[in-house]
Amino acid sequence: MRRPDRLLRFCAPLELVTLAVLLTNVGALHLEAVASAVGPLHGCAYLIVVLTTAREPDADRRTVALSAVPGIGGVLALRRLTANRTSLRRG
Repeated sequence: MRRPDRLLRFCAPLELVTLAVLLTNVGALHLEAVASAVGPLHGCAYLIVVLTTAREPDADRRTVALSAVPGIGGVLALRRLTANRTSLRRG
């Protein structure tokens, strides 16, 4: 059993943080520069999370579908992959 891919471990929290920045910008700041800088970063992180989750050997359909939920889905899928590997080692 190996840990989830390094790229997934990096991009899942990044996707969540960038979504929070975008929502804060929409709700309070309304800065075009923030949206134009963080928007593409969030989009790329989202796509990387979904694709790297789908490539994980232990990822089932539910985990891949969970990773497609914007923002929190990548973190939840990463947590699920880590929990599955931990339970396989113990049992």
